[in-house]
Formats: sequence, structure tokens, C-alpha cells
Amino acid sequence: MKRIVVTGMGVFCSIGKSMDKFARALKEGRTGIGPITLFDTSKYPSKIGAEIIGYRAEDYFEKRKSRRVSRADQFGLIAAEEALRSFGIEYYPLEEVGVCLGAGAGGMFEAETYHREILLKGKSSPSLIFPFIPSFTTSRIAERFGFSGPRLTITTACSSSATSIGYGADLIRGGRCKAILCGGSDALCELTFGGFNTLRAMDPSPCKPFDRKRAGMSLGEGAAILILEGLEEAIKRGAKIFAEFLGYGIGGEAYHITAPEPNGFVEARVMKEAMEEGGISADQIDHINAHGTGTPLNDKVETIAIKKAFGERAYAIPISSIKSMVGHCLGSAGAIEAVASILSIVYNFVPPTLHHREGDEDCDLDYVPEKSREKEVKVALSNSFAFGGNCTTLVFGRYFL
Repeated sequence: MKRIVVTGMGVFCSIGKSMDKFARALKEGRTGIGPITLFDTSKYPSKIGAEIIGYRAEDYFEKRKSRRVSRADQFGLIAAEEALRSFGIEYYPLEEVGVCLGAGAGGMFEAETYHREILLKGKSSPSLIFPFIPSFTTSRIAERFGFSGPRLTITTACSSSATSIGYGADLIRGGRCKAILCGGSDALCELTFGGFNTLRAMDPSPCKPFDRKRAGMSLGEGAAILILEGLEEAIKRGAKIFAEFLGYGIGGEAYHITAPEPNGFVEARVMKEAMEEGGISADQIDHINAHGTGTPLNDKVETIAIKKAFGERAYAIPISSIKSMVGHCLGSAGAIEAVASILSIVYNFVPPTLHHREGDEDCDLDYVPEKSREKEVKVALSNSFAFGGNCTTLVFGRYFL
């Protein structure tokens, strides 16, 4: 099977507006979760999230160019720009470069602004609803850099951007393109914030994944872009290789729209399939980036699934949820966490699970509480288990010739 490597990465989120800053924040265990300023949260039980505080479009874009791109589009464009700096855009013909992104709320924040202004003032700018379509970020990135290869947007809730990475690798292996930008971008908006509050899935305090007192998630926003290409081509052009994409698993529970199936069978199967595709055994996994939302049932089921997939080995693998730092970034969560998984390989450390202070009989594995851990990481597994039972697991490894 054709070997696929990661030769470009960019990230823009609440704890790091570049890959280097993101890596440093992960290692230092800094959280981006705090009071929301984008909209009024006074009527909601939870009033916090991992917002990119102080973001101003004019710091990154000309005013004219920023008018018809949403907050989510802007984050995606910034992350893509960083990824392409390390990749080198000139090697492949533009028609051989694709863009495959995951999406969540897209331009909902701008659509809400439009609606609010119509109600209060009777008029608003049509440019606010122009980028409403979730696929708009994909199109904007392709347009900005002239990529005319395959263009796709995947929407499988919180696993969207993780799935885009696996499918992007499939497109390269199938000969559809030579290189592809994968990942996702999502922005906070009142619709998702209010919706998760209504579902009672939000913690009024910063989320506490796998902790006995966990009470729900904290939402976040941001973008991450990974660039994949074939190993042979990467070597030929002397590309910097961050990691090797080893494989992925994908499956659906067919159980419930919000609750995970309580026995974790599908999640365990998806993890096993990802390892099998990558030719990796359970004993070779050095770190698991958990989906770890901080909700009582999700964390319990993911723990059960890890035990099913790894047996006794589960107790020896350090597991962390970076949602305790960046929040749950929905459509971009899987991609941001994929970058974090790769950084754990590059810099040999395991990020912490913040706010994890009390053990739980349902969550009794090694969740790397509070502080990062120095550890040689050759292979990392990253889980994205979404609403609707949309489950995706990615496996990355250190590149060896």
C-alpha cells in the first residue's frame, strides 16, 4: 500500500496561533477556556468556552478581502497559509493538489449577526450570509491558492475533520491527486452554544475529561490543516516530513443521535481497524489522544472501548484529552487533535488532561492528569467519536525510511 506522509501543518486556536505556539502551550498545559465575549451568554447555564480572544480579521486580511469570508473561513485560511509555508506550493501542478475539509457550523456566527441586525435595524449586509454554506471554507482555500484538484467537504459532526484526513489519504492512494490539504475549521456561534446548553451537555466550569466530577463539555473554536502526499514524492523533492499517516478506521453505531452505544463495540472496532490498516499492533501504540469530551457517558464509553481494543495493555498507555485546553472545536476538533498527536511524536511528550483531579471507577486508565509527560512517542492514535455514532480513529507514526 502506498505510504502517506504529513509534510505540512498549520494550526490556529485559543492556545496557539501557530504550530510552535500550540506545541508550547500543550507542553506547558495551558488552557484557552474562559468567558465568552462573542455573544451574550447571560441566559445560559454555561458562560465559558475556548474562544480565540482578541482576534481581529484586519490583522490577517485586507478589509475588502475579509468581507465575504466568515470567522471560520478566516481561521482555515490562516492555518492553510502556515501549512503551505512548510510544504512548498510550487512542486505539484495545481490540478494535482486537492482540498478535503471537515466542517461544522461554518458561517453561522455571521448568519446570526445578519439575523439580529435585520430584527433590530431592519437591514443588514448581505455579505454576512454569503459564507453561510459549510463547504465555503474548502472553496475559499482552494480558490486562494489556485488548487483545482479534488475538492470535498465532509460533515459527520465532531469527527468531520478527522474523517477528512483519512479520506484525503485514500484520494492520494487511489491516484486522484498527488497532495491534499485536509483538516477543518469551525467558529463559536450562539446556535451551537445554546443548543449544547439546552442538551445539558455543557459544564459551567472548564471541562474535566475522565474526572469523577465531570459534568459536560466546553466548546471551542479554531482550525488545523494537514498536508498529505506520497512518501516517494516527498523524498524526491526533499520535503520535511513531520510524521507518517499509517491508517484510519471509520464506522457508525446506528444507535442514537446523541448518546453513545453503552458497550463501546463500534469504537473498539474502529480503533482496531485503524491499527490493522496501519500494520500496527496494540503493543506499538505509545499514546492515545482521546475524544474525551468531559460528558459523563462519553468518557465512560470511550474508556470501555479502549479496554476492549487493547485489553490489559490499555492500563499502560498514556491517554489525554486536549479538549481540557482547546475545548471541543466541533468541525475542526479531529484535525486540531491530529496535529497535537503528531506534535507528541515530533517532540516526545504526552499532553496533559487538565482539571482531572479525582479518579472514577468508570474511568480508571492513565489520563496524564494536569501536567504533560516526557515520553518517547513513536506511534499515536487519535479518536473522534461524534454525535450520531460517527466514529473515526487516526493512527500516525514517526517516519522511518
